[in-house]
Amino acid sequence: MEVSPVPPSTRIWAEIESQALQHNLTVIRRQIGPRPRIIAVVKANAYGHGIDHVVSSIRDHVDVFAVANVKEAEGVIAQGTALPVMILSPCLPDERPAAAAVGAIVTISSIAEAKAYAALASQDRQVSYMLKVDTGMGRVGVPLADAARVLREVTTLVGLSLHSVATHLPSADEDEDFTTGQLERFHQWIIEVREWLPGVRLQVLNSAGVLGFSDFGYDFVRTGLAMYGISPLPSQQHLFRPALTWKSRIIQVRDVPAGHGISYGRSFVTPSKMRIAAIAAGYADGFPRHVSGNQAMVLIGGKRCAILGRVTMDQILVDVTTLPEVAPGAEVVLLGKQGEASILASETAAWAGTIPWDIFTGIRGRTIRVQSGT
Repeated sequence: MEVSPVPPSTRIWAEIESQALQHNLTVIRRQIGPRPRIIAVVKANAYGHGIDHVVSSIRDHVDVFAVANVKEAEGVIAQGTALPVMILSPCLPDERPAAAAVGAIVTISSIAEAKAYAALASQDRQVSYMLKVDTGMGRVGVPLADAARVLREVTTLVGLSLHSVATHLPSADEDEDFTTGQLERFHQWIIEVREWLPGVRLQVLNSAGVLGFSDFGYDFVRTGLAMYGISPLPSQQHLFRPALTWKSRIIQVRDVPAGHGISYGRSFVTPSKMRIAAIAAGYADGFPRHVSGNQAMVLIGGKRCAILGRVTMDQILVDVTTLPEVAPGAEVVLLGKQGEASILASETAAWAGTIPWDIFTGIRGRTIRVQSGT
């Protein structure tokens, strides 16, 4: 019999399975082959999975940790890992001294940024950086047309150490033709750069890129969503194991007569007598309000149960008419597997009209995170 890792007084929690994380990294390694090193993206509290649990689970299976800002970098370093920590976003000017001080690999998108970091270097401490090249994302980075000139100048600055040159794929899971052209343009640029900078290391592929364009693995790949067990390409979901199971409990069960409105706005009215369970999870916990009225489900007793009416701040209401034995205190799976049934973050995202990244990172403070024993 499976023993719950939390006491029965716990209302909402997430179980993080270390073996699933490690399995997913093994799948990624098979996709890219032996050469590229793996950059594990653990920003946003490890995509909502809990930075402590994720870093401790994968530190022996990856080569670099990647975060979004200095505070997150400090949090990873506090775990005692000896692995490099990369900050994927540009730092604010006032964040740069801290980024240099903790030894993070910083992102540079301009000569001005590079000179600012060079001024923070010392005889004993160089600043390691990643030069970001914009080949189609349109977010941050040096435009490809200017990138060779910028790279030439930046590599002459004293006090800086080039870790790698990177670009980002905006549509690897949606637009194969655009992504192919983007990769070919970047590869041609690299051929020219290597004529005068032969040892330059490269990182291009994100999770979708790893699954769809593994020939461009180069020296590093960045993996986020796939590492957590959700494939950005649905056709390959069977390869992965979701690492997070998000759970809550039934707090009340009651019989409701026909014609009774359910939740705010009475958007659902019972067509007949129904048995309804109130669940201790709502949009204040990050359960998306936008699933309301969109045939969303949770799992109770290994069966899918429909969410009725609107998601409220602290509760959701669920149809348990076919489950006469359920009672307050019973476990409810919001995301993950229960028995033979499962609900993926990608499925909940579809009900909510969003993406699985948003579902994971939206899991908020009342959810405690625990290591799963399975």
